[in-house]
Parts: sequence; C-alpha cells; structure tokens
Amino acid sequence: MAPTTTTETDASAAPARRRRRPAFHPLRVAAVQPLCADAAAVSFDVPEELAQEFAYRPGQSLTLRREVDGREERRSYSICSPVGARPRIGVRVVPGGLFSSWLVDEVRPGDTIEVMAPTGAFTPDLAEPGHHVLIAAGSGITPMLSIAESVLAADSRSRVTLFYGNRRTDTVMFADELADLKDLYPTRFQLGHVLSREPREAELLSGRLDAERLAALIDGLVDVKSADHWWLCGPHGMVRDAQKLLGDLGVPADRVHQELFFADDEPIRAVRHEEDATGDGPVSQVTITLDGRSTTSPLSRETTILDGATRVRPDLPFACKGGVCGTCRALVTDGEADMRRNYALEPSEVDAGYVLTCQSFPVSDSLTVDFDS
Repeated sequence: MAPTTTTETDASAAPARRRRRPAFHPLRVAAVQPLCADAAAVSFDVPEELAQEFAYRPGQSLTLRREVDGREERRSYSICSPVGARPRIGVRVVPGGLFSSWLVDEVRPGDTIEVMAPTGAFTPDLAEPGHHVLIAAGSGITPMLSIAESVLAADSRSRVTLFYGNRRTDTVMFADELADLKDLYPTRFQLGHVLSREPREAELLSGRLDAERLAALIDGLVDVKSADHWWLCGPHGMVRDAQKLLGDLGVPADRVHQELFFADDEPIRAVRHEEDATGDGPVSQVTITLDGRSTTSPLSRETTILDGATRVRPDLPFACKGGVCGTCRALVTDGEADMRRNYALEPSEVDAGYVLTCQSFPVSDSLTVDFDS
C-alpha cells in the first residue's frame, strides 16, 4: 500500500450544497417509562439552545453513544413521540445487548446520555393530507407511533391505517397509547393488532403477519387505490413480503417506504472491514467532503469507505454500520463505489448516486464522496 498522504481543501465556496452534520450532545434523561416486560420509552430534556438542532420530523431517529470497556459504542433508536413534543425513543431489550439492557434496566431520570441530533428520511410530508397505511411488527412500531400521531394531528383530512404484529398481548409496545389514539380519532385511525401466539376473536387477526395474512387484511380493510403512502417497519422478512405484495397489487414503488430493525437474515457478500484488510492490495485516491472541508487520502479497496476514511476524518457520521440506519449516507460525485448492502436508501437516492459508506468500497482509481449533499 502506498504511503498515506492527506490533502485538505476548503469547500466552503459552495455553501448551498452543505447540510448541517449532526453532532453528539449530552442530554438529561427526563423519564424512563416501562412499556412491557422487556421494553421501555426513554425521553430527553433538550436545552433551549439546542431546540432547533433537535427539532425532528416524524419517523426520524436518535443515535446514542456511550463507552463500554474503553470502546465507543453507538446505537440508533427511532423517535416515538409526535412532532413538537419532547424527544422520546422506544427500546426493546436485545439478549446480550450492550445498549438496550442498559437503557431499559439501568438508566434513570436525571442521568446524562450523549445523543446525536435527529437523522433519517423515513418521514411523511405533514403538509400534504392523505391516507397512510402503516405495517409494523415488534419494535417496528416505534417510528410508526410518531408518524401516526403526527399525521393525524397535522390535518383533519388525513387518515391512518395500522397493522401491527406481535407474539402476545403482553409483548405489545405502546398498547395504551395506540388505544388512546384510536379513541381520539375514531373515524380516521384504523388499528389492527395481529397476534401470532395468542388467539384473537377474529381469525384474521390470529397468526403471523405474513404475506398471506397481510393480503387478506388489505383486501378486507384498505382501498389500495385510495392509499397515498405505505410505511413498512420491522424484520427484513416481513418488510420483504410486504414489498412484494404491494408490488403485485400495483402500488407505485415511490409510495412504499421501508425501515428495518433487524437485517441479520439477509445473505450478503462478505464485507471486509479495516481490521481485516492487509494493506497490500490496490488503493484508490478518495476525497471526502464533510462540513465544507475536503480531505484526499489513499484508501484500500478491501476496506469500506467509512472505516478507511475514519482514520483521516474521525468526525465522519455513523451509527449502526449495518446498512440500516442511513446515518453515513453520502453522495458519490466522481468515480465509482460498490455498495454491497442497503436497507436505508430509497431507490431514487441510489439512482441519484447516494451510497451508505459503511457498506461501500472504492472501485475506481479516484473517488469523491460528499457527506454535505
């Protein structure tokens, strides 16, 4: 590998293309509300000087940071509160999870946590009234609650239909809040709880929220042609089945939006990260633009753009490194990159040249990646 040399330039000459990069801030925990045996909602106090930076859109996420055994850990959690309210995230315990168990079982009001400003494009346009159909399973309800409550409050002409899959009644997150929302908007909010391990009075609502059951629910309860947007959030299998079904029903792809909570069941090509790369293979001259400053450095083609560039630009934004959250999204403005996994970008974004840098590798001799676009 060639000796590492770095050049930097000031890209502030084109401020119109720049976007504000989220940063971490210490926020005080305002409340920890148990939701069920293995889940809780954690809300934060935002000081007045940060109010604008933490103003969020429904469906966006907060990334949290903490140090565990001398190692920095980050996790991204969807905001479950409606627009204008104190930011609140929903957390379900993952067995052996460094973050989720800590948040649900140990964090208390008054504690301080480092939190990144809101990110994410899984968001509806509140200025445009319409019928939104939400399909969620498990903790995938978290952004859906924010979307549903915000949409219904924004315009009296908007309607929401929610199909929500869980195992049993006692595993349903936000059960009381969903019931309250139904009481508040009885004619505009349609709610269907589907339980896989607990019989319901209606056979249609008993079983897994798979393609067959979802097809029956939509056929019986939704006029597909009148639905303006479809929002999918949950395990990859459910989202994949729902996407195929909607495609078969003739729903335009640009009306279907997805967010994944778990993507581990999807086979992908092997990804070699920085610690695995030998440093003896081919390199690319990669230019990174962030906060109006451009840095050029040789990066190994065996290493993801994010992992390689972090050595010279440690301020690069990231959260999950799994291709799910979209925090590391950037635009390829010159050259070619190979993105091997994507669960966060819309097809239109990929067509426009955006990549997830945590899952993308340099391909061309020179490559320019713009985080400000």
